[in-house]
Amino acid sequence: MTRPFVGARYSGVAIALHWLIAFFVIVNLLIGIGHDSVPMLRAWMPGHKSIGITVLVLTLLRLGWRLAHRAPPLPPELAGWERAAAQLVHGLFYAVLLLLPLSGWAMVSSPEHRRPLDWFGAFDIPFLPVSRVTANLGGDAHGVLGWLMLGLVVVHIAAALRHQFLLRDNLVARMLPRSG
Repeated sequence: MTRPFVGARYSGVAIALHWLIAFFVIVNLLIGIGHDSVPMLRAWMPGHKSIGITVLVLTLLRLGWRLAHRAPPLPPELAGWERAAAQLVHGLFYAVLLLLPLSGWAMVSSPEHRRPLDWFGAFDIPFLPVSRVTANLGGDAHGVLGWLMLGLVVVHIAAALRHQFLLRDNLVARMLPRSG
């Protein structure tokens, strides 16, 4: 049986930003990784770009919130390697959550091959002032970062499931919206 959660929780704002970002990242991974092999997903590429910009903005908000509001402490019974792994994965998440949309933005800003960039058709997003070389590097990085993000998501979900169902320490409750 899962023990009731007795530790500190993340704030409601941090929880909302976490789940919004998680949803958008998963949708964008499906579109980004699948658009070459699933023709129907190609039509979603304008949305993929809009979602990427949304993830960038939400991540900046999350980082700002995180700087002003400390995360709840990890339970003292966690092993040192678990603490280190959690810090590493969270640090990598923040880096990739920033670099992935920025690399995509650089890619579509190529002065030689500009692609339309707007936010869900509501307004245009300005292109970044990048060279062809920087845009190409952005494109190369975007693919690698997308696969890295997929790996981080899998590791993060696996760790959450381990805590919830194997360790039964209810650590996941720190990031779940309150019920009732």
